[in-house]
Amino acid sequence: MCGIAGWYRRGGRPVPQEAIVSQCDRLVSRGPDDAGYLTDADFGFGMRRLSIIDIAGGHQPIFSPDGRYAIVFNGEIMNHPALRRELEGGYKFYTDHSDTETILAAYLKWGDDAWLRLEGMYAVAIWDKHAKNLVLARDPLGIKPLFFTEQAGGIAFASEITALRDLPNHRFELNEDGVDDFFCFGHTLPPQTIFKQVRPLEPGHVLQVGAVGRPAIRRFWQARLNVQEGISEADWIERTRAELLRTVKEHQLSDVPVGAFVSGGVDSGAIAAAMARTASASFKIFTAGFPGSPRDETAAAKRIADHLGCEHVVLPMQPQTAEDVLPAVQASFDEPTAANSAIPLWYLSKAAVEHVKVVLCGEGGDELFLGYNRQRWGKRMARWQGLMRATGGAIDRLPELPIRKWNYFRQLAGRFREGASLKDGYERFFSAVSISTPQLRSRIFRPEFLAREQRRESFEERAREFFPPAQRPQLSDLEEFMLGDLTVHLPASMCQRLDRATMAHSLEARVPFLSHRFVDFALTVPTGLKLKGNTGKYVLRQAVEPWLPPGQLNQRKIGFQLPLADWFMGGLNDFARDAWRSSGASDLGLLDPKGVEQLFDEHRAGAADHGRMLYAIAMFSCWWKDQGRTSAKMSRPAKPVLATT
Repeated sequence: MCGIAGWYRRGGRPVPQEAIVSQCDRLVSRGPDDAGYLTDADFGFGMRRLSIIDIAGGHQPIFSPDGRYAIVFNGEIMNHPALRRELEGGYKFYTDHSDTETILAAYLKWGDDAWLRLEGMYAVAIWDKHAKNLVLARDPLGIKPLFFTEQAGGIAFASEITALRDLPNHRFELNEDGVDDFFCFGHTLPPQTIFKQVRPLEPGHVLQVGAVGRPAIRRFWQARLNVQEGISEADWIERTRAELLRTVKEHQLSDVPVGAFVSGGVDSGAIAAAMARTASASFKIFTAGFPGSPRDETAAAKRIADHLGCEHVVLPMQPQTAEDVLPAVQASFDEPTAANSAIPLWYLSKAAVEHVKVVLCGEGGDELFLGYNRQRWGKRMARWQGLMRATGGAIDRLPELPIRKWNYFRQLAGRFREGASLKDGYERFFSAVSISTPQLRSRIFRPEFLAREQRRESFEERAREFFPPAQRPQLSDLEEFMLGDLTVHLPASMCQRLDRATMAHSLEARVPFLSHRFVDFALTVPTGLKLKGNTGKYVLRQAVEPWLPPGQLNQRKIGFQLPLADWFMGGLNDFARDAWRSSGASDLGLLDPKGVEQLFDEHRAGAADHGRMLYAIAMFSCWWKDQGRTSAKMSRPAKPVLATT
């Protein structure tokens, strides 16, 4: 696991090695164990390494036997031992068992066909010294980040945007579309970022660029539903169990101890239970708790840990803890984030790294097996569309009362009616993952900003942008909703917050559900065995139920999230308001101070639940206050290893 960065300046203009060192120093938390750099005339790249596999011999960059090619790599390749055995006859390996060198050997043998042979997570950069060609590739599900910027005739890339911002003669201007995305969804949506000049290399894509011309970008993997019929329920359960054991076993490949994050739910419980059946050594389970909150799952996680015979490490969180840590959490992200679980993940990672360097996590289970409440509600919306049209006016006329729970119900009923009025599963997906309604944004956006963004505000327009009607396969509403969760929300939100929260503390997080081989399998399972009646993740539940404590899977799904509605009734409301007022964000000319202040007042009065939006405002304020700083105090390695040609 590493952070990588580089700059292809082009035009014969030399890249100073101190520019690459400075880039990589911004990524020190991603790789505190080692550093390496290469400069080659108008090109340079480097890495910071977190040593997990081949600790002694995995130093990067790694070169091909003839010295022509060099590679830096962020991630882990779980099937690299098998690939190495396949490649050994025709490639002279210098390292003991480095997965980085295996990637380079695979690329030299198979070209871009190599990417789909890799099982795991990766962001890769390969430099061809003779052809002056740069190749960038990102894993199919977007587990590992990779950003690039084209400026001044060149192209620069990095694991985080912050590692681009010190480069000379580069500009980074606030992107209004990215701001609109953030206040709509809690994060930006690709191909946007918060800066006009920066784009992500999207999941399952490879970029190639030479000494002249624009980069060529192509997709090498795409999620496709390929449902198989004629297989019994019992066989699907056995297949799911076998695939889960396979991917979890592969994801434990490590030369250092591996633990697990467990919330008490199905996904993380399934990962931990599969680990208990495939691990070669005992492991620890880590849980974030919310004492006194109905969202607390500590007891459920403890039952799993006790049943599996694992040591259980719990980190209790209180509102004042979140208040203390919120600015530090946002500082770990290079864009503003309103991911609800970012704070507990960040804090839990800080505790876990005292025990292990690697954890397995359950991200992806909800997307693949229809476990989200929003997916069940989306199915109901499609079914009750006609009824909502007939009764929508009555819902809109529900009065506001001095009763907090009633007002929250009134608000949710309105959201349900709006979702039911949409045309298909794609539109309902975008509605469901939004943290605000167009009406709410119209209250906090200045009129000029709102007018500029009006063209992209509708969920119909969002659906058309990401899922062009001419390219849509024939799917049910629920399958369309699932595809949105898997291909849009997962890489843009879930994978980003997991990566940043863990890497801020030099902790590697692995996601067995998101091996593309496992994803391909899951997309063959009939939808009726994922959401059966009102039971989400049915086939996964049946597969792991014998491995978990009796009754463990019967509890209500809570999720790894903060109780924001409750916390913003108290001191966190004051903290967030102070952060907003002191940040200078109101001077951007995008948000209306009066509208923002009204949200704080309404939430505290119990008139409406604005917890998600207040959290977003607080995080944006923290990001804006800090985003102008172009350098952070980070230590460089005492003796960096430089490779210069």
